[in-house]
Amino acid sequence: MSVLFETSLGDIVIDLETEACPKTCENFLKLCKVYYYNLNAFFNVSKDFLAQAGDPTATGTGGESIWSYLASQSPNGMRVPRYFPPEINPKLKHTQKGTVSMAVAPSLEGNKGGCGSQFFITLGDHIDYLDGKHTVFGHVVEGLETLDKLNEVFVDQDSRPFKDVRIRHVIVLDDPFPDPPGLNVPPSSPTRPPDNSTRIAEDEDPLATLPEEDEERIRREKAAAASALTLEMVGDLPFANVRPPENVLFVCKLNPVTRDEDLELIFSRFGTIMSCHVIRDKKTGDSLQYAFIEFDKREEAEQAYFKMQNVLVDDRRIWVDFSQSVAKSNRSWSNEIVKPNRHQQGGFGGREDLEQTRRYRVDNHPGRSSKGGDYGMVFDVSDRSERHGSRKRSRSRERDSTRRKRSRSRSPESSSRPKDTSRNRDRERRRSKSRERYSGRGGRY
Repeated sequence: MSVLFETSLGDIVIDLETEACPKTCENFLKLCKVYYYNLNAFFNVSKDFLAQAGDPTATGTGGESIWSYLASQSPNGMRVPRYFPPEINPKLKHTQKGTVSMAVAPSLEGNKGGCGSQFFITLGDHIDYLDGKHTVFGHVVEGLETLDKLNEVFVDQDSRPFKDVRIRHVIVLDDPFPDPPGLNVPPSSPTRPPDNSTRIAEDEDPLATLPEEDEERIRREKAAAASALTLEMVGDLPFANVRPPENVLFVCKLNPVTRDEDLELIFSRFGTIMSCHVIRDKKTGDSLQYAFIEFDKREEAEQAYFKMQNVLVDDRRIWVDFSQSVAKSNRSWSNEIVKPNRHQQGGFGGREDLEQTRRYRVDNHPGRSSKGGDYGMVFDVSDRSERHGSRKRSRSRERDSTRRKRSRSRSPESSSRPKDTSRNRDRERRRSKSRERYSGRGGRY
């Protein structure tokens, strides 16, 4: 009675002690038969001690016996204990490497502990500490080198391997026990691990190195993707994954006297030309000595590329290549000389494709009058100062009016007294001056 485990590190063949531990072996064989252990991970590996598996959740708290598993799958809803009592045989001990034993779950929250589906394989000899506590029900007869590889894996602080070691497939070589009622063998083994592991995959090699050419190619692809993303952020590209057109040719090293019509006439023998533009300076209108020629079909552009390379045009050897520019995907080739015009209605700064930045308040906004057209909830600093000034003026006017009212409310006698006293004083002064003049002349005028 044997079982073959195909793991990610190699094959392991286990012989079972069916006579000494019949219930434990029956539980183990039937779990293997329903593919319960397929794609399970070795979640606890201690060097020179043991390697534990059999928990679908890979946490150490999952798993159940075959009878509990069948009861959970049946529609009747029968309640069966999750674990069964361990079958401890004093004659079977952990004396040699490769001993297979059942893990014993403790009693929690009133539930009885015992054996479920978790098992472990010893990775060292004479581990007497486990004797009398765990049920020994098998021994590894083939695949000790696989156990050596399992003993050397790198683990974290919880003894979980950094790289998953999984049971890929289980084959029951001999089963002497009849199937319990309700056991149905699945048509195929599972293809997805039952636990959501974020470790290094069991078929992935973290230390693998690529050839130098492949590494350089990958490095260039990553650099190009980063550059494209940067150009998209600054607005030079419409989107990062844009591709240049395959029917547009880039022609350079042109003679400054070469015109659009000349190039279109020369290249039109290869096919239909959709557009032909010699790029010129916007201010002076001088040729920048390169052009873009767009064909109707890609095959026509390829034929022109092979035929017109290094051809003499207007005493110049031109250079032809496929265009790598994507400016045509956003707008047409800018070929017109645009000069700033102060009286121009559309655009901004002499260009029709630009627009002036708008604000909440625009003096020359169409449809708004200069008086009473301001927004009700938006205020400027100038408006605030004018309103404060008007308030101060109104306050000063109110004060003047109150003073005038108070002066009018006074009696006329009190108001006329100071005026009479001032008149009397003036008369006395005039009389004194006239007397002085008369006395100086000897009493003669």
